[in-house]
Amino acid sequence: MAEKLAPEQRHSFIHNGQKVFEWDQTLEEVNMYITLPPNVPKKLFHSKIDSKHVQVGIKGNPPYLDHDLTSPVKTDCSFWTLEDDVMHITLQKRDKGQTWSSPIVGQGQLDPYTTDLEQRRLMLQRFQEEDLPKELNMKVYFLARLVWIRENFRDCFK
Repeated sequence: MAEKLAPEQRHSFIHNGQKVFEWDQTLEEVNMYITLPPNVPKKLFHSKIDSKHVQVGIKGNPPYLDHDLTSPVKTDCSFWTLEDDVMHITLQKRDKGQTWSSPIVGQGQLDPYTTDLEQRRLMLQRFQEEDLPKELNMKVYFLARLVWIRENFRDCFK
């Protein structure tokens, strides 16, 4: 079993058929990935991260994103970078281990099934980080897996 469970996939927020951003999360942070428009100098892009709000845009224009965050973040540990043609925003969760259903309020919420999978993955990651004996980690993993099987295949157990 891996030391840390990386996000299995990025989630996409699509609006009017266009991808606004992708995101994933770990126990400690939420990562947003915004594809930058071509032919705009990188020095014109900016982002502002407050404890409960994020703003992204091109200097001199209205913000591309200007939304409240789902949960508070640690602003002193949150930052943004430009990598190739993508703005990567790292939001440090104030409450480690909390599962976010979306980075921003009311935009691109995960469906209940995917939220449940995220919660289970983060729970397993937390057990691994707490440095429990490997045997106990495996027992917790298999118990969580059995509960998931029982809940999702109830008809088989009748």
